[in-house]
Amino acid sequence: MIRSIDDLPLKQETVLIRVDFNVPMNENREITDDLRIRAALPTIQKVLSEGGKAVLMSHLGRPKGQRKPEFSLEPVASYLSKLLRTSVNFIPDCIGETVKAAIDHIDYGEIVLLENLRFYPGEEANDPEFAQALASLGTVYINDAFGTAHRAHASTVGVPRLMDVKGAGYLVLKEIRYLKEAVDNPAHPFVAIFGGAKISGKIELIERFLHRCDQLLIGGGMAFTFFKALGKEIGKSILEEEKIALARSLLEQAEQTPAQLILPVDVVVATELSASAETRIVSRDHIPADMMGVDIGPQTIDLFTSAILSAKTVIWNGPMGVFEIPPFATGTRAIAEALAKATENGAITIVGGGDSAAAIRHFGLDHAVSHVSTGGGASLELLAGKPLPALQALEQ
Repeated sequence: MIRSIDDLPLKQETVLIRVDFNVPMNENREITDDLRIRAALPTIQKVLSEGGKAVLMSHLGRPKGQRKPEFSLEPVASYLSKLLRTSVNFIPDCIGETVKAAIDHIDYGEIVLLENLRFYPGEEANDPEFAQALASLGTVYINDAFGTAHRAHASTVGVPRLMDVKGAGYLVLKEIRYLKEAVDNPAHPFVAIFGGAKISGKIELIERFLHRCDQLLIGGGMAFTFFKALGKEIGKSILEEEKIALARSLLEQAEQTPAQLILPVDVVVATELSASAETRIVSRDHIPADMMGVDIGPQTIDLFTSAILSAKTVIWNGPMGVFEIPPFATGTRAIAEALAKATENGAITIVGGGDSAAAIRHFGLDHAVSHVSTGGGASLELLAGKPLPALQALEQ
């Protein structure tokens, strides 16, 4: 059992909160997407309102165990101060006596953000001494960093194993509720949509969902490996050559399960990956040898939209095309709009992390669905039924 933040003592406690502030920044070190910061606010505000000291821990980027100024979390502290409308004390280190003294110095109901955990190699190595140094900074531990839940690092696994009082923050609880419970006990019809460039990261997911959902819709770059498995010409489209046999096997598996595996019936093809490229819409049986597939076509959009609107539970992971290039974004936008409409009609709609989360935010529809996951790899692993080390470490 994992305890909720609501069941933990917070008043006059020093609460270590593992957040995921691994956010994108531009060359001026300005935050360009604050989804993960905003997602942590309810947990932070709960600790502050209950009169606890909030000690925030996170990583940023991949400094590989070295102190690199371009990976400092200092800009996040300033940004968080504006969101919370309160002072966030930034500590330019994450372990040691100076850090302890700075935490002792603040009052209950105040907040500090520690420097990037990955400035120390002990974080990714789950080094016991580093974990002990972090654990000594607080009395209560809360994990609200779902995006890192599949990593067995010091701050996600080592620290909670050393602490008696621990639990999950609101974001992690919400992710578990939607991703785990919606899949374990979904309302039917249950439709899953998978896209993105590659099958390789989603094999276990596809296999699992073939036995759970009513319709499994495949779009994006991965569809072309399935087309190739069916012996079709795919032109210059993206292909995972070494996964053709696997795609064939998945198609055969689909025939033995109640689920319908549905591939695109038409595609948008282009001469190159550029907004000015020549494009046309073709049947999946007539992809020109000198062109590449870049999006699903209008007939496929109608087919997929109809499936989504008939569903009571929908999970979407992976874009339908190269949505970053506006002329190739139509299919991905249509899926996002169909999910918003299905939600309006009362369906539970869940968007996996990573590119699909970026896409639905890009179209301004992230608030129009039931849940957008903050975890890429973590959401894929939880959906695939794998245990997540950080969640296991919270078990009582």
